[in-house]
Amino acid sequence: MAGLEGIEQPGRHGGATTARWSPAVPDEEALHALELWGNPAECEVWFTSRPQSAARARRVAQMVVLHQWGLSENLTEDTVLLVSELVGNAVRHTGARNFGLRMARRRGWLRVEVRDPSRALPCRMPVGEWDVSGRGLFLVDKLADRWGVDLLARGKTTWFEMRVADR
Repeated sequence: MAGLEGIEQPGRHGGATTARWSPAVPDEEALHALELWGNPAECEVWFTSRPQSAARARRVAQMVVLHQWGLSENLTEDTVLLVSELVGNAVRHTGARNFGLRMARRRGWLRVEVRDPSRALPCRMPVGEWDVSGRGLFLVDKLADRWGVDLLARGKTTWFEMRVADR
């Protein structure tokens, strides 16, 4: 899957970190990602815990939120950023071999869940202006309307929800 690795998107306030990416047009890689890994709006999709999995999960989330559900680009960008943060935490901090991604939409809300086999709870760290890491849950807390962690018999689900305007 050349091309999926290392793609970062612009943040909510416009500053891009790496290559500029816009969710406005479904690209071949995003369509291929959805076909290859599955649709997390239909069932839980499992990825291996590798750094490139964050890019794959972002692409799948983009296709669901913008192109399947028809939601705004701003909401898509925020959702994709938060998916990346939760996936990054699952890959970096759990030691798990894989993680699951599930997405749901109900009247007025969208929900994203990342499940991993670790029962270690994520914690929101205090973030200073010049800190270069530790911002994941800080961003989730700022951009999502609500978020949390559900402990399971084997592992946990870290989730966030965002309000959406129903047409």
